[in-house]
Amino acid sequence: MKRIGLLSDTHGAISSKTLHFFENVDEIWHAGDIGTVELADQLIAFKPIKAVYGNIDNHIVRKMFPEKLRFFCEEVDVLMTHIGGYPGKYQPTVRNEFNLKSPRLFICGHSHILKVVFDQKYNCLHINPGAAGNKGFHNVCTAIRFVIDGTEIKDLEVHEFERANF
Repeated sequence: MKRIGLLSDTHGAISSKTLHFFENVDEIWHAGDIGTVELADQLIAFKPIKAVYGNIDNHIVRKMFPEKLRFFCEEVDVLMTHIGGYPGKYQPTVRNEFNLKSPRLFICGHSHILKVVFDQKYNCLHINPGAAGNKGFHNVCTAIRFVIDGTEIKDLEVHEFERANF
């Protein structure tokens, strides 16, 4: 069993509230737009991390993390990238990968909009954790915590707070 903390679009800043929300997770997954090397280092010092870079990340962050990450957590095939789209409107490169072999869990960020949708066409759970940082059009910061136990993805919880309270 793995307890996962999932976030995206931190843009160089993370709230102590979010770190507290992730206190009991085993790993943090970051779906891009980390923002700074300093934030990446802060997360790495806090918990083991799996991350991809996003469109605002500089060349140093892009050397630290890949554009796309495919891995197994327990028995769940996971695909994570920053700009991926969503069920019915996937980016072409994501759709091509799904057509070859769809993952069980697809994670992306970029939109700053929290979205959890089961894609029946690909038998895949899609999660976009929204935006955890204080830059962008969103007024509410979000992050997600969930458990992967064997083949099960369960116990999903949303962390939400007003950006003004950052």
